[in-house]
Amino acid sequence: MDYQWFPSLWNGFWLSMHEKLACPYCMENNKAFTLTNGVKASFFDCHCYLLPPNHRYRKNKNDFFVGRVEKDVAPPRLSGEELFDVVSEYGDIMFGLQSDKQKFSGFGLTYNWVKQSIFWELPYWKTNLLCHNLDVMHIEKNMFENIFNTVMDVKGKTKDNIKARLDVALFYNHKNMELVRDGSQVAKQRASFVLEKNAQLLVYKYLKSLRFPDGHASSISRLVNTEECRLYEMKSHDCHVFMQTLIPLAFCDLLPKGIWDALTEISHFFKDICSSKLNVDHIERLEKNIIETICKLEMIFPSSFFDSMEHLPVHLPFEVKVGGPVQYRWMYPFERLDITGAMNS
Repeated sequence: MDYQWFPSLWNGFWLSMHEKLACPYCMENNKAFTLTNGVKASFFDCHCYLLPPNHRYRKNKNDFFVGRVEKDVAPPRLSGEELFDVVSEYGDIMFGLQSDKQKFSGFGLTYNWVKQSIFWELPYWKTNLLCHNLDVMHIEKNMFENIFNTVMDVKGKTKDNIKARLDVALFYNHKNMELVRDGSQVAKQRASFVLEKNAQLLVYKYLKSLRFPDGHASSISRLVNTEECRLYEMKSHDCHVFMQTLIPLAFCDLLPKGIWDALTEISHFFKDICSSKLNVDHIERLEKNIIETICKLEMIFPSSFFDSMEHLPVHLPFEVKVGGPVQYRWMYPFERLDITGAMNS
């Protein structure tokens, strides 16, 4: 089959990318849960069971869920035929809040299928090794924004807020992240992954001074306001450049080494996964290493940080092995030509 195009999960595969069943591989077999205070689905501590049986993280009772020793193993990956059997059970479901649309009971609890995609009517579709496509562009952009907004403590966008700190006290043992109460006042200590104000200013000044070769990236310096310590909305390709090139440079010597190492690993992962030349052995190493890297991030950031976008990278190496380089399967060409609206209509 020609792997140059696959349907996205929402527009073609018709799988809702919200709440606990957002992963098209794990589906109901994942360990995502709803945060008590954040009231959102979290994929925190949902990756240790993907590690080898003797991995040291499986027995870590302090940095993940308190007291949990991971004994489960990764669920088998469903084939196209198995996916077809699952989707066929639900028929032509229409999802929505309008009165003229309906959904079967159990949506969001046992399944996240919105409807049966028309692609399943193709006689060969269920025999494909890859029946859908995870868009690396949006995964990378969303993950970068979570990292940058949290490390830079961007007001209203950081994942390290009061509700997140309340959930920290419930789920795992990070005393330095618990709220400090002084009578009726509640304050949060500065976490080790959050830069101080003077360090944040250094980062913004560094970004303001950046100059890129023609055609490499847009002028990120125009998006920086050093007086307000603010970075205006960046486009997807700006996030792509920042994630793969600038994260190790911008945060070097400003964050503790363990945190900087973990962020550098995720930066190198996306750089390798987006390479135009792929080696199967290297991709298999990435498939093993990315799970451990996500676990390292879980030991650093609060549980509210981990939505589905922080989980999906563990499945990207498999899609690269099956579908080929991501440059032929992501959304950049379509967004550049501004034809996504026509495709959705």
